[in-house]
Amino acid sequence: MSRIRLLSESTVNRIAAGEVIERPAAATKELVENALDAGATRIVVCLDGGGIDRLEVTDNGIGMSAEELELCVLRHATSKLTDETLVRITTLGFRGEALPSIGAAARLSITSRPGAADHACAITVEGGHVSAVAPSSGSTGTRVVVRDLFFATPARRKFLKSPRIEGDHAEAVVRRLALSAPGVAFRLELDGRVVFEAPAQPRIERVAALLGRDEASVMLPIDEERGGLRISGYICSPAVTRATPVAQTLVVNNRPVADPVLRTAVKVAYRDVIAAGRHAIVALYLDVPPDDLDVNVHPAKTELRFRDAGAVRSLVIGSVRRALGVGTGQVVPMPSGAASWGRPVRPSYPAPPLSLSSGSLSPGGVPRGNLAEAQLPFMSGPAARQIAAVEPSPDYPLGAPVAQVLDTYIIAVASDGSLVLVDQHAAHERLTHEAIREQVLDGVVRSQPLLLPAVVDLPPADVARLVARATDLAGLGLELEEFGAGAILVRALPAVLGASEPGPLLRDLADEFADMDEETVLSARLDAVIARMACHGSIRAGRKLGQAEMSALLRQMEATPRAATCSHGRPTVLKLSKMDIEKMFGRR
Repeated sequence: MSRIRLLSESTVNRIAAGEVIERPAAATKELVENALDAGATRIVVCLDGGGIDRLEVTDNGIGMSAEELELCVLRHATSKLTDETLVRITTLGFRGEALPSIGAAARLSITSRPGAADHACAITVEGGHVSAVAPSSGSTGTRVVVRDLFFATPARRKFLKSPRIEGDHAEAVVRRLALSAPGVAFRLELDGRVVFEAPAQPRIERVAALLGRDEASVMLPIDEERGGLRISGYICSPAVTRATPVAQTLVVNNRPVADPVLRTAVKVAYRDVIAAGRHAIVALYLDVPPDDLDVNVHPAKTELRFRDAGAVRSLVIGSVRRALGVGTGQVVPMPSGAASWGRPVRPSYPAPPLSLSSGSLSPGGVPRGNLAEAQLPFMSGPAARQIAAVEPSPDYPLGAPVAQVLDTYIIAVASDGSLVLVDQHAAHERLTHEAIREQVLDGVVRSQPLLLPAVVDLPPADVARLVARATDLAGLGLELEEFGAGAILVRALPAVLGASEPGPLLRDLADEFADMDEETVLSARLDAVIARMACHGSIRAGRKLGQAEMSALLRQMEATPRAATCSHGRPTVLKLSKMDIEKMFGRR
């Protein structure tokens, strides 16, 4: 007898089930995708025990006839492929594996009714055993119920997590699908509790509803097109991040994906504005010609293969970076009940000129000192009257400064009454960073010759690294030369750094160059080098600022790109709304 034999159909389906529906969330995804492909305008998902005990998906789509019900539970039977070239796939599902895989591993019942039929029909599959189709009651559309998931494959069931964890995964899947199809009403219930319910609505309202109030308040829109590719959607300010990429929704041709090309592109785009280990919050929608996309990479259909991955990566990185390149005051808030958001615009007021020296922050035409040295909000006398005379204006999103506490943080009040807190060093570091960066892009970084050249002692290895990059550094306004075996002679510094002490700056730059290969051109790490310079050219924590200086700092932040975070990714500004403050005091 031959030792090679064909596996039975039920065994094949059980093997496939482990790959197609490895957990309740995967089964949920397949069933909801089927509902979307059926043209549903309302989908209800109910889970008990995290979807292990029971999973139900009901839709009002086109439904299936009795003949179609018989076929839908057979392996590789599908209505979604118009040809077998697998080139122009426009539906979410197409492999014909989900329903037979679920039926092989669980107790599956499907009740469906086409719009023109006078009654519904039903079919059941338990552990691979298919019943006959029978008449049933039911409204137009399809209702799928899955019970005792993996009862027929106990080895797989042992590896499931707790019902709470499995329910969390399933909820994340439904949220991503709801974000991908805002024109469809969704309702999700876990153990009889409504987790969320969203009507058919514009994309921005769906994104705001499902990402959360804090995230919705700092969103920036994206809408660009290049070479047949289009990217649209919304990204959050770098001031709001997560510890994992769970809040990143990436949709390609209406299909939610977890594609590594897109995830890496988002990470690169945010690399210079968020702290290491943090993840951006985005809802991005990419439209790609079907001929340039292969979705038949994995049974889960969450990974893709792009014909021109480089063009896709470039579009994502470029569009996200351009959206991030707006001032702190340019994030457009989500109006209550609004149908859409406009694109961010630059403030209509002129930003006052601001001295970026480490010694002072001086708005043009305003003498330094002798203005309100606002350190406590309850001070008395002329200083208090001068602070009281400052009125918050809607033109100034970061508000009017009222105090400086701990000689480090600026307190301001916005026109809507929100409390604004600004870290003066982190904020000025970003302003200095962007000032240098803008000069680099313009091709001329202004340098300030030192009255007396400074000599900085450094280890010979650091001297060698800096001297090797002397030409590049001169292009950034830093002129230096070797001064013996263990010293550097500094002749000029970038003008925006003011009278900074060059020693700490050179040591940090040497450390930066130590992480770079000799072949690496400076332009590849330019932002990191500029960040080192900016840190040493900014006002320090512990320096008292007058009210005019504080106001100048806020106004410049509103007009400066990427000013919501410092050069190291830390937040520069925090905003507490009335609701936030009331929660802190137990009023809510």
